Parts: sequence; structure tokens; C-alpha cells
Amino acid sequence: MILIPYAALAIFFFGMLWRVIRWSLSPVPFRIPTVCGQQKSLPWIKYSRIESPSNTFGVVARMAIEVLFFRSLFRNTKADLRAGPRLHYFASKIPWMGALAFHWSLAIILLRHLRLFVEPVPKFVLAIDRIDGFFEIGAPVLYFTDVIVIAAMLFLLLRRFTNPLVRYISLFTDYFALALLLGIALTGIGMRYVDKVDVIAVKQFAIGLATFSPVVPPNLNAIFWTHLFLVSALAAYFPFSKLVHMGGIFLSPTRNLANNSRMKRHVNPWNYPVAVHTYEEWETEFHDKMAAAGLPLEKP
Repeated sequence: MILIPYAALAIFFFGMLWRVIRWSLSPVPFRIPTVCGQQKSLPWIKYSRIESPSNTFGVVARMAIEVLFFRSLFRNTKADLRAGPRLHYFASKIPWMGALAFHWSLAIILLRHLRLFVEPVPKFVLAIDRIDGFFEIGAPVLYFTDVIVIAAMLFLLLRRFTNPLVRYISLFTDYFALALLLGIALTGIGMRYVDKVDVIAVKQFAIGLATFSPVVPPNLNAIFWTHLFLVSALAAYFPFSKLVHMGGIFLSPTRNLANNSRMKRHVNPWNYPVAVHTYEEWETEFHDKMAAAGLPLEKP
């Protein structure tokens, strides 16, 4: 159980490095951002500074909104065939709410876990811990994000089972990633509220791993080792799954490029000289045949 976390972290680190290198080598000769606003053109035409950014500031603002609030998913529309037949489009905010609740809850839970790896614990981690347990339900205190993350994952999982369109495009890897995350959340909650674990021993083990001087306390129970194994499996699986979109979004040319094709000419740097055959040359070559066929000619 000491080797498994180190092996998983090594696979995660080198796997992510490999993915980033592959992405960086992909040619992007032209500006191909996906936008939903007016592009900057003439001075008297109002343009969308964030939805169709023309400079770096706009790109950063647009990316921040995308990463923090899932801008593109918020604009999700659903098509439904109704009586008539008539194709009906309408806004669908439920997937956006579920994804936002899941990702933000998971982020807060990860920040809370910093208290196990550092000493002294940063003040912002203690503040997050107090806010998350604000309702002070039970002993130990029930964290609000624990409830939200479980509910959000169950919603995302049930949506794949109950929605025929989503179920049709779902692969085994989609269910596997959700099952791993759900198992991690359930074992973590189980350690806190059911089969309680010695927090001091867990912190001693975590700090030992972080400082490369691992120590295995004897009083850690089976649910902790199960939790650690699932976390390690997720870390090793992460670079080779769809979960890697967490880092890939920052390298996506449809998101990280300014839409300034009307302000600046972008030439493909990989272009090479190509022998062309102009229309004038083509007409000269076939002039007699075209004239005989009665086709219009530019040259007499």
C-alpha cells in the first residue's frame, strides 16, 4: 500500500506529460475558436468582448467563465420531436446544474484534504472546513459537499441509464469513471461516519507519503486501504480517460484562441509551393475545342 500510491502518482504525472506533449505537437495553423457572439470588425458595430474575444484579456475571461461556470454547458439546448411532427428546441439547464454541483463539490473536498498533507494547516483550508460544515449536523459534523457530490454523481449515473439518447452514446469507460468516483466518495464518507478511522494515523501516513518517508501506522482499517486503492486507481486511469479534459480544456484551440481573423491575416506556416493551372492557361490549352463546342470564351 506504499508502492501503489507512488506508482499511481508516477503514472498520473508521466501520463499527463505525455498527453500535453502530444497536444502541443498538434498543428493549429488557423484561428478556429468556437464563439457565440459578434466578431470585432468595423468600429460602429458592437462586438462581444468575451463571447467572441479579439485579444488576450477576452480569451482569459472567456476561459475563466468556461472553467469555473461551464459556460458552454449552460447554453445547452435540447431538441425534441413533438406532435405535428414539429422539432422543438428548448433550454436544458439540469445537466449544467448537475455538472456544476459535482465539480465544485469535488474541488472543495480536495481542498479540505490538504489538511492531511500539510502541517500547520493553511488558514484557508480551515475556513473551507468551517463553511462546509456550517450546519453542524451530527457528530462528527456532516459536510454539505459530501451530500451534494453523492447526489450529483447519482444523478449523472441515473441520467445515463434512464435517458435513451445519453445511454446510446455512453461507453463502458463513462460508467467506469463514475463508479470509481462514487466508490471513492462512499468509502470516504464511510470512514467518517460508519467505520471511523484514526485521523491522526491517516495524517501520519499522508505526510509520510508527501515527504517520501512513508510510515504505515498499525491502526488503519480496511475501509481506509480500500479508499486509498480506489484513489490510486483513479489517478493511474486519469491520463488515459475522458477525465483528462480537466487539463485538455486549457489547450483546446476552440477555446484558447482569439477570434481576430478579420484583424489579422493568418497564413498556414506549413504551406509549400504548389504548381497551379490557372483558368487563363486552361482556356488557352483547350481554346479550339471550347470554340468548336460553342462554349463562351474570355479570349477572342
